[in-house]
Amino acid sequence: MSEVAGRLSIQVGAQCLEAKNGGRGILLSGVSGVAPAKVVIIGAGIAGTNACHVAAGIGAHVSILDINPTRLAYVRDIMKGSVTTIMSNHANIEEEILRADLVIGSVLIPGAKAPKLVTRDMVRRMKQGSVIVDIAVDQGGSFETTRPTTHDNPTYIINGVVHYCVANMPGAVPRTSTYALTNSTLSYALAIADQGVEVSMTQNKALKKGLNIYKGKVTLRAVAESFGMDYEEAQF
Repeated sequence: MSEVAGRLSIQVGAQCLEAKNGGRGILLSGVSGVAPAKVVIIGAGIAGTNACHVAAGIGAHVSILDINPTRLAYVRDIMKGSVTTIMSNHANIEEEILRADLVIGSVLIPGAKAPKLVTRDMVRRMKQGSVIVDIAVDQGGSFETTRPTTHDNPTYIINGVVHYCVANMPGAVPRTSTYALTNSTLSYALAIADQGVEVSMTQNKALKKGLNIYKGKVTLRAVAESFGMDYEEAQF
């Protein structure tokens, strides 16, 4: 689903930049004689990398930030140097988003709350009509101004900045999302059906890593820490 959300983030971000939606009224790709939009992606994981692919493919000027230099090197390699890779820290994030037309928040920590990387003051100083798309809204969001929205009413404006913070972004493209999710999860469902919960969890480490609650106990450490609950390793 991160792959779907990452690619979709550029699509919805482009729509939010249209004047009728409160945006700056600019085209991501630009045209002859007119510069393209500047897209800043925070987080070079699966979602961020896929957002990078689409944004660069459209022709936008793309910068992507991450704390992992190995991941940045990977993105630079697969994008053949067509995007700018930047180490993520407070100063670099601030510098980049203040010049951005579209900012994608794609920092996802499995099972845990997303870190708040962009402050309310940073948002206040962004360009009027610029756009934020927070893919991490399901886990609290990476912007202090993030609050969950729905597909029926997906955006709101704070300090002149359009926010798109829809929980479950892949729900906007259910056919693609269903096939993608089924492709990834069917083998696990079959394993549980064939072997039962306890045997499949014992034999399949990936399944056990995805177990959140078992017999009333929180069995995923990140979830327990996020909600201040006791963690207990699952025993089969």
